[in-house]
Amino acid sequence: MTVSILGCGWYGSELAKSLVKKWIKVKGSTTSATKLPLFAESGIEPYLIDLSPGNEVIDPAFFECDVLWISIPPKARAGNGAEYLVKIERLIAIIKEQKIKQVVLISSTGVYGDSNTEVTELDELNPDSESGKILLAAENLLKAETEFTTTIIRFAGLIGPGRDPGRFFSGKTEIPNGDAPVNLIHLTDCIGISLAILDKQAFGYTYNAVSPLHPTRADFYTGAASRLGLEAPQFIHENKSWKVVAGINVAEILGYEYQVDL
Repeated sequence: MTVSILGCGWYGSELAKSLVKKWIKVKGSTTSATKLPLFAESGIEPYLIDLSPGNEVIDPAFFECDVLWISIPPKARAGNGAEYLVKIERLIAIIKEQKIKQVVLISSTGVYGDSNTEVTELDELNPDSESGKILLAAENLLKAETEFTTTIIRFAGLIGPGRDPGRFFSGKTEIPNGDAPVNLIHLTDCIGISLAILDKQAFGYTYNAVSPLHPTRADFYTGAASRLGLEAPQFIHENKSWKVVAGINVAEILGYEYQVDL
């Protein structure tokens, strides 16, 4: 099996290294030429791929694979949301040309709006953020295609090495929505769920990848700051807008048990 990971960033590079350890052939892409030697050192076949309109760099060899893992962010806050969808449309054309059969899109639980209730893969999607709307559009573009199978992984808020939640709000005051539940996932479980999909060949489903524990924002981030010896954040004890994201398919289809408690 050959897996091509489009976007070897914080998550993608760790997934690539984990696959290499399992003796799976991995091709990894980046838009930065300086990262190519680092990929090679880790046993990842390196490729420079850029789907940006006007600056496109495509190497067809990268797309010679059994599974294409799309792990590029929409960067909606930077105003690049529309460009992201152009990239997805370009990718769809390449996928068809290369006759790739399995495509995995890394999405986000941001596709669920704050509905003040629990949501699962079975619930209606009503994103209330620009990035959520863009990711939902990308999901729909890929799922509409019949020449390949699309798998969606919706990650909750990402924590782990280099993203320690104790630093997120340390020392800040009057932080709103302190009693709202958190929806987070540790990098260890991001990788674990991804490997489980490959191991079981459980393609074609949508997976909400989120820890089953949902402490309040105030409790979680105060505790995280305390563990680092940092100044505690001060939250407003209110619960104006929230959601609890639950995942049915991770348990029922993959039989995966989360490794990291919040």
